[in-house]
Amino acid sequence: MQSNKIPFKKFIDYFKIAVTGKQREFTSGSIKRAIFMLAVPMILEMLMESIFALVDIMYVSQISVNAVATIGLTESVIVLIYAVAIGLSIAATAIVARRVGEKDLKGASHAAVQVIFLGVLVAAIVSVIGITYPKELLSLMGAEPDLINEGYGYTKILLGGNITIMLLFLINAILRGTGEASISMWTLVLSNGLNIILDPIFIFGFGPIPAYGVEGAAIATTIGRGTAVIFQLAILFLGYSKIKIAVKDLVLQVGVMFNLIKVSLGGIGQFLIGTSSWVFLMRIMSEFGSEVLAGYTIAIRVMLFTLMPAWGMSSAAASLVGQNLGAKKTERAEKSVWITSKYCAIFMGFISIIYIAFAPQIIQIFNDTPNVVKYGSLCLRIMTAPFIFYGFGMIMLNAFNGAGDTKTPTYINFVSYWLLQLPFAYIAAITLNYGPVGVFWAIALGEVVMTFMALIWFKKGHWKRIQV
Repeated sequence: MQSNKIPFKKFIDYFKIAVTGKQREFTSGSIKRAIFMLAVPMILEMLMESIFALVDIMYVSQISVNAVATIGLTESVIVLIYAVAIGLSIAATAIVARRVGEKDLKGASHAAVQVIFLGVLVAAIVSVIGITYPKELLSLMGAEPDLINEGYGYTKILLGGNITIMLLFLINAILRGTGEASISMWTLVLSNGLNIILDPIFIFGFGPIPAYGVEGAAIATTIGRGTAVIFQLAILFLGYSKIKIAVKDLVLQVGVMFNLIKVSLGGIGQFLIGTSSWVFLMRIMSEFGSEVLAGYTIAIRVMLFTLMPAWGMSSAAASLVGQNLGAKKTERAEKSVWITSKYCAIFMGFISIIYIAFAPQIIQIFNDTPNVVKYGSLCLRIMTAPFIFYGFGMIMLNAFNGAGDTKTPTYINFVSYWLLQLPFAYIAAITLNYGPVGVFWAIALGEVVMTFMALIWFKKGHWKRIQV
């Protein structure tokens, strides 16, 4: 009995250290402990994001099928913003982690400022487009007139307030680069906690607040994320992070900005390739009606519940790679990736079994319309079947990014998504008349090919020699 209690007590002790962020040194000591200390807050952070996504779709499902479809179409557009945000965040994590590994905290602070500047600029451009052309964007995605009339307000608010999405991504990436994953975790706890509380208030109305319907979901999300961004900025400016930004640092530094853009272009490119492929896949799915589209949207949200924790592990691997390469500990960086990959694959394989076994019951939690359940279940089963492969692939791709090698994942994404996944989806779904199932199989095939390509290129070791 005693031998069982000691490991459990140690786990609890390590868990407390991880969520409070007491350990900030990751270039020495046990690699498994370092992975645990970084991965736990990152997994909890991503879990909060995916829990909110599920709660959000659960509330919106009570409005109408069109409302759910609106979210699906809007998110297929907003993922393009995510592509830019994630691309910049890859560069932010890689450069900040490398400077921290080199013990250059001032350099890390300068990089953080330039990241924020770029984020604000991109968000301003997107806001103008989103506020001016929400109906046109939904129409471009194949939405029917009644869906556009019901849901364009959601699109307008979410795109108009996209600066909250952009900065939330980027500042959390900066904090992960410093190894302070616990702070970024608590940021998302604040953001998504507020979202969950405010969602029903603005969707269904409460007291003097009217029922905004699907628009209310966008209002709640923007308020929640905006509050979290204010919290993040306070952390950086008041010196509660490893790096501190002063007012005198708020100047454009051409050298730092150029280095950031150079690294981020590959990151933006790889995610633009990936996310734009999702836009086209959503466009194909819209050909089969709102119920099929709603089932697909719900299935994607459910999968995010498991992909987010896996992203947490991959983010931990990226931070470890960046810091250890900065400290000139190449073997430690590589070993961190292999260990994290094994853990992620085991986790994803277990989740795959659950989804394959209980897909209809899971979809019914959100919507019991027969066609929504039918196609949502098919989507969930087919797309999660190769999860064990994707567990490896996700870690490998983010390891490249953590090293600052953003070109390799870009090439891999281009081949697996644009040269394979999209043509296969169109031919199977439209030309061969397999319908939505053709799209589901195309997505699964693309992820498997991506994983094997990532493994081959990781073993070549070019990423170890990248300078940022």
